[in-house]
Amino acid sequence: MIEVTLLGTGSPIPDPDRAGPSTLIRAGEQTFLVDCGRGVQQRLAAAGSGANALTALLLTHLHSDHIADLGDVIITRWITTFTPDPAPLQIIGPPGTADVVAATLKAFGHDIGYRIAHHADLTGPPAVEVHEYTEGVVWDADGVRIVAAPTDHRPVAPTIGFRIEHDGASVVLAGDTVPCEGLDTLAAGAGALVHTVIRHDLVEAIPLQRIRDICDYHSTVEQAADTAARAGVGILILTHYVPSPARGQYDDWRALAATVFDRQIECGDDLHRVLVHPGVCSTSP
Repeated sequence: MIEVTLLGTGSPIPDPDRAGPSTLIRAGEQTFLVDCGRGVQQRLAAAGSGANALTALLLTHLHSDHIADLGDVIITRWITTFTPDPAPLQIIGPPGTADVVAATLKAFGHDIGYRIAHHADLTGPPAVEVHEYTEGVVWDADGVRIVAAPTDHRPVAPTIGFRIEHDGASVVLAGDTVPCEGLDTLAAGAGALVHTVIRHDLVEAIPLQRIRDICDYHSTVEQAADTAARAGVGILILTHYVPSPARGQYDDWRALAATVFDRQIECGDDLHRVLVHPGVCSTSP
């Protein structure tokens, strides 16, 4: 079984009820954080986890709303891990990730220096290992296999999605993308697809071109549902809503998806949890 928790379902626009884009995946004894939008630490705590419990951090792309709390995750993991010689935080993302991590550590350089000076058991800066990919197997350990594939969020490039497999269960995390061949291949036969979605009908009514521009490179609810149907996935999980649904409006979003996808559709507030069982669909890309 793989447990999916929508830690943050919000957008770049600050929302008092939604953290920034982030998803927690528990597979066996391993815990993966996919993207780290604003407020992720509070949501991790609410989900019964924390930065020091992460097996790896997976980044779909380097838009600010998806990496806003990168520094907080790195520093908090460092100062709340008390075992000697802790394993480095594994950070997996597209090309450019290493530059962003290095810049983040530099930005927190004063803080890191203060803590090393104050705590005798902190003898060096946070340990991280960065791995950059555009496709292929990015993780294969202790029964969990993760595959990355390119997605299409241009002009943001490169961007990637992830497929996480464990003991017959599989979950695909699309990130921000329009329908594309890479995502189709990644999602083929998966148990669940976690997909970011926007409502073109609502966004296009906003009298600000900069806001309407987001329609260029995000999937609509119907497009996400069509990707899920085309790939034959078992469960479609909607997240990163633009604009954020008000209370009681999830049925509207679910109904739009259901015009295209006739299987299980999940959407909800932050901390919404979905269990993906083995055998829902299990074809590997």
